[in-house]
Amino acid sequence: MSKENEPVPPAASDVVSTEASKELSLPDPEPAEVPRTGSSPLQATVSRPFMLGLFITLGGLTALGFAFTLGRISTILMYVALAIFIALGLDPLVRWLQRRGLKRPLGIGLVYATFLLLVTGLTLLISPVVVQQLTSFIGSIPQIITDFQTSDAFLWVTENYGDQASDALATVSGFVSDPQNLLALTGGALQVGIGIGNVLSGALIVLVLSLYFLASLETMKSWLVRLLPAYERRQTASLVEQICHSVGDYLGGMTILALMNSILVGLLSMILGLAFPPLMAVTAFFITLIPLIGTVLFWGIGTVVALFHSPTDALVFAIVYFIYMQLEAYLLTPKIMNRSVAVPGALVVIGALVGGTLLGLLGALVAVPITASIILIVKQVLIPKQDAKTAAP
Repeated sequence: MSKENEPVPPAASDVVSTEASKELSLPDPEPAEVPRTGSSPLQATVSRPFMLGLFITLGGLTALGFAFTLGRISTILMYVALAIFIALGLDPLVRWLQRRGLKRPLGIGLVYATFLLLVTGLTLLISPVVVQQLTSFIGSIPQIITDFQTSDAFLWVTENYGDQASDALATVSGFVSDPQNLLALTGGALQVGIGIGNVLSGALIVLVLSLYFLASLETMKSWLVRLLPAYERRQTASLVEQICHSVGDYLGGMTILALMNSILVGLLSMILGLAFPPLMAVTAFFITLIPLIGTVLFWGIGTVVALFHSPTDALVFAIVYFIYMQLEAYLLTPKIMNRSVAVPGALVVIGALVGGTLLGLLGALVAVPITASIILIVKQVLIPKQDAKTAAP
């Protein structure tokens, strides 16, 4: 055999590399299971009753403190919420002026000045009427008592209950004529004055806040979107714009409809010769701001008030206002509210009742915009996510 056909022995370096590769290719040994000697923090806490009681007590105190804090600042939160809704309600007018070529700061100034003039005019219109009614009522109390003594109702009560009715009436007369009671009434009037002062100061705070919110509305929306992750900002920004525009259009439309109600009631009250037409008009404005049930509610109130003047006037008022309600429901509301989110009637009633129970008139006013916003979020966020789930996990 020749040397060329003899096998060549492997070099030492090749042997070492082969052995290393075999060692590297060996599977890693399975880690030995380490016995668990400790316990979780929750188990440790449960095993120590004193620590468990301490944590429960601290949690309860924290919840009570949070609830107490919310109670203390609830008035401020209501001011902020009302200011935001006023800003959203005025924003459509500002956008309308912007589309006409007016810059936003100038449009805000013009809209807000007009809004302040309207609020001031309504305040000056209703305040003398309220003061006049209160003054005339207090001054006519003795005459009311005298007229009641000669009425058939008092004679019937006297015949059936004897001297008890006369004693009760004498007690009322003595209370009214006693100077000490007048001082007590003055103290009550002072409390009423303080309450009126609080209302005026709150209204001023709301007006100032609404101006700031209206001026910085775009900045607030951009910062709200930037708080979210970058991949969610585009959809969230579109959703925020739709919600703001829908709420603004809704509030603006409701204000226009309430103003039309107020004008109709004022004119109808003057034509029929009812008492205090300005007061009736302002009352109609605030009550008809309540969605869906406001016009029906004022229809009953206005008819009852007209009934004290004359049954014929009450019938005329009820018929004319009922005709207007049909025109508003089938003609005016679809024309004015066509750009806002449609809310089913049942949800409108439920939202108005819940909002009115929680926050009174303010809650009833903002319930429908909040419901519309929730419906918009469900339509554009929740339903598409559910539609994308075509297979079971």
